[in-house]
Amino acid sequence: QVQMVESGGGLVQAGGSLRLSCAVSGRTDSVRDIAWFRQAPGKERAWVAHITYNAISRRYADFTKGRFTVSRDTAQNMVFLQMNSLKPEDTAIYYCAATKYTGTYIYSSTSEYAYWGQGSQVTVSS
Repeated sequence: QVQMVESGGGLVQAGGSLRLSCAVSGRTDSVRDIAWFRQAPGKERAWVAHITYNAISRRYADFTKGRFTVSRDTAQNMVFLQMNSLKPEDTAIYYCAATKYTGTYIYSSTSEYAYWGQGSQVTVSS
C-alpha cells in the first residue's frame, strides 16, 4: 500500500505564502505522477497542479496564475506546493494524490488517482 500525508497548512493573511508538503511512503515504487487538488466547503474537489514522475512536466490550473509552484524530491519521496500571493478564495482543504501510471490521461480528473492523502487545511483571511 501507499500512504500519503500532507502537512504545512494553516492560517495565513491574504498576500501571504504557505508551502505544503506531501510525504509518500509504503510501496513508493508503484507511484508515478502526483497532483494537488483542493476542496472548499460546499464545492467539488478541484485540480490545482500536476507533476510527472520525473518532474519534467508540470501543469497548473488557471486560477493559480503563476502564484503556485509544484515540485518533488523523488529521492526523499516528497512533493511540495509553494503557494504565494494567497487569496481568501484559496481557502480549502488541499490534498495530494498519486497515479499508478504516467503518460496520457486526464490529469485533472480525480478518478485517475489511486492514492490520496487525508488533506491539509489552508485558510486565508482577508
